[in-house]
Amino acid sequence: MIGAVFNYNKWYLHWEELKRRDLPVDPPLYVWILMKTFRERDMKYVSFDDLQLKYNLLDNFLEKLHFLDKSQREAFHPASIRCPHERNQFIINSLMEEAIASSQIEGAAVTRTIAKKMLREKRKPATKDERMILNNYIAMKRITQIKDEELTPPELILETHKTITRDTLEDPNDEGRFRDNNEIRVFDFRGNVLHTPPDFASIEGLIGGELCAFANNDDGQFIHPVIKGIILHFLMGYIHPFNDGNGRTARSIFYWYMLRKDYWLFEYMAVSRAIKDTEGGQYKLAYLYTESDENDLTYFIRYSLAAVKTAVDNIQKYIEKKQKESKQTVTILQKNEGLSLRQAEIVKSLIKHPDKPITIKEIVETYHVAYGTARNDLFRLEELGYLAKRKSGKEYIFIFRGLKE
Repeated sequence: MIGAVFNYNKWYLHWEELKRRDLPVDPPLYVWILMKTFRERDMKYVSFDDLQLKYNLLDNFLEKLHFLDKSQREAFHPASIRCPHERNQFIINSLMEEAIASSQIEGAAVTRTIAKKMLREKRKPATKDERMILNNYIAMKRITQIKDEELTPPELILETHKTITRDTLEDPNDEGRFRDNNEIRVFDFRGNVLHTPPDFASIEGLIGGELCAFANNDDGQFIHPVIKGIILHFLMGYIHPFNDGNGRTARSIFYWYMLRKDYWLFEYMAVSRAIKDTEGGQYKLAYLYTESDENDLTYFIRYSLAAVKTAVDNIQKYIEKKQKESKQTVTILQKNEGLSLRQAEIVKSLIKHPDKPITIKEIVETYHVAYGTARNDLFRLEELGYLAKRKSGKEYIFIFRGLKE
């Protein structure tokens, strides 16, 4: 039986997971009691006013943290990222992915293709769901600008929430304002209550005092920055300080903290995409397992680190893809030395989508360049014969004519 206890603790199974296993003794409660006893030996504790959280650092966690640290230190410095315009394009694409997925988690019914097209073309959102995505995108861009600022109690959180929820709430007065009631509950798809947040009267102290102090200070016991960011993520969801927009704000604060702690790799990662692609509602389940087992954060950390690992893997796949595509760019440059690297990238993207018209605004947003620069790029490509120019209303659209012989 001891062997089973150590094996199931290695994976840190919750009681709901354990009782469905084929166990060596009956009832399963005996194994569960022993598992809990061994867990307590190495438990770490974090207290916030009357709320006490605890967690274990599993070997599997340390392995994933090492993988992330090593990836940031060694693996992600290819020429494609060092190149300024490609770096900007990569970051913008990742911010879009994060904004879209974070909104989709909360129910935004917009496809990635439509959402990216809206953001790239700077089209005004036509629906509330599109507005959610645009708001998230603006908030993510803002966080990259204020990543070195402290989590001032509680202005930065309120500012982030106001940006995320603008023009999407039933009551506009709720934008950037803590809830003033205890009517909020978190339900599953069957209508069962999963979580009852703390009393609204305690929000100011928990957020403005305890949470901000925890985020800004490194006093006391050392907590690995990624683990600490995950704790902040959980706390925002647990406290549920707003009438709506809590999940999006929680993920934004996690993103801010990672950048603040010099985890620049998160600028290139869409962790919410990894969460969105998780099947079976495991994100909510991670919250539920933590709360139902004496606020044991290990379950939420287990899930979050798995999502981060997936996001890093996705970066690796993207870079491999970009390296293959770069050969095509070199060929284009060799055929026409008059093209800049960015102009060659534009041609390369048009090769992939030859029937898709492109606009100056889209180049501005995709490559993070000035309007005049984008205009010159497209006019130059038209001059060289790669594009055909058409007038559409007050702006030009450009159509790919094909590669030159």
